Amino acid sequence: MKILEITLSSGHKMPGIGMGTVPHPLPPSDSSIVPTLIEAIKIGYRHFDTAAIYGSEESVGLAVKQAVEQGLIKSREEMFITSKLWCTDAHPDHVLPALNRTLQRLGMECVDLYLIHWPARLKEGSPRFDFPKENILPFDLIGTWKAMEECSRLGLAKSIGVSNHGPKKLSQILQHATIPPAVNQVEMHVARQQQELLQFCKDKAIHLTAWSPLSANGAFWGSLSVMESPILKEIAAAKHKSVAQVALRWIYQQGASFIVKSFNSKRMRENLQILDFELSQEEVEKIKQVPQHKPFAGEWLVYKDGPYKSLEEVWE
Repeated sequence: MKILEITLSSGHKMPGIGMGTVPHPLPPSDSSIVPTLIEAIKIGYRHFDTAAIYGSEESVGLAVKQAVEQGLIKSREEMFITSKLWCTDAHPDHVLPALNRTLQRLGMECVDLYLIHWPARLKEGSPRFDFPKENILPFDLIGTWKAMEECSRLGLAKSIGVSNHGPKKLSQILQHATIPPAVNQVEMHVARQQQELLQFCKDKAIHLTAWSPLSANGAFWGSLSVMESPILKEIAAAKHKSVAQVALRWIYQQGASFIVKSFNSKRMRENLQILDFELSQEEVEKIKQVPQHKPFAGEWLVYKDGPYKSLEEVWE
């Protein structure tokens, strides 16, 4: 199955539909998802999205290696691999070593896209969750970005970008960057439509990728605001499509790509089947009426004595 490709500002092409690889709960390291990832390659996925914090980099590397051995793909170059720098390594001196550790876990010489996961720095050794607020340290955005550029120049990351960054932080990067961010990956779905940020990114030639495009479908931090939307249900019934397909098609028509995560084979197939129909302008206008909210807005970064004292400061 052919998946639409986006040409990034870096000149490299990225499949417009990616598969998320974060297991729940997060493991220290987990190879149990390798068969699922191989099944995804069989179905047609060519973009895996992982991160240092997910504990799935090793699984992604094993799945790609086994897919080559099984003849499902000719080489690793047929896959697009995204990984991310975690907050404990968000420091100019730690970026390159962190990427080298990611590459070691993946068993690869480079990633196709490397992102700063959040605009924040945590004290080294902080637990992945429920860390003391005192562990939130000042974040050197420009210095960290310069280290990301070095990763690009060394050929260890074909493209570089950010995740969960708002317009002000993107503007700061652009003022100092010799290599601009190719991608900004943020939570985006019909219940968090991100229109201002989307337009900002388009104006700056930064491609926006949606994570959690179905609002996590009721997972521990998400909601059912997308999958239980009466507006989407009505459109899906009229189109003879699933609610998920309508939600994903909406993102595609906004000019964004998305990372979708399902380890169910049937739904993995459905999530790729969004190019054979189109939402009318009337339907797009209806979707604008879906109530907006922020189920995962970065509250964990807000601290009265820290760099961010409000959610507005996180996302400005």
